[in-house]
Amino acid sequence: MKIDIQGTRLDLTPSVRQYAEEKIGTLERFLRRFEKEGERTVFVELARSTRHHKSGDVFYAEATLELPGTILRAEHKDEDIRSAIDRIRDILKNNIASYKNEATNRTQRRTRNK
Repeated sequence: MKIDIQGTRLDLTPSVRQYAEEKIGTLERFLRRFEKEGERTVFVELARSTRHHKSGDVFYAEATLELPGTILRAEHKDEDIRSAIDRIRDILKNNIASYKNEATNRTQRRTRNK
């Protein structure tokens, strides 16, 4: 799995980039079934929603993952960029699990109907 990280109105420090790569990289084990040689790419955007706000939900994280037949997307705003990254990882993990369950159910229905 490849991870493409982009920063918008935010200085992507090496520590933030590394944190995002580590957290989003944990999803790779859930995607092994859908890729042979790491051809899946997760597009991650980390942003500062506005420049003039100093507190509140200032940071924004978004991730997009394309799987066969669907596109999974997660987004979250938070006070801390690391918390936003953690949350989009959790959302994507749940979305991947739902997708896998649906794919398994479709396969079982097809084999039962034969």
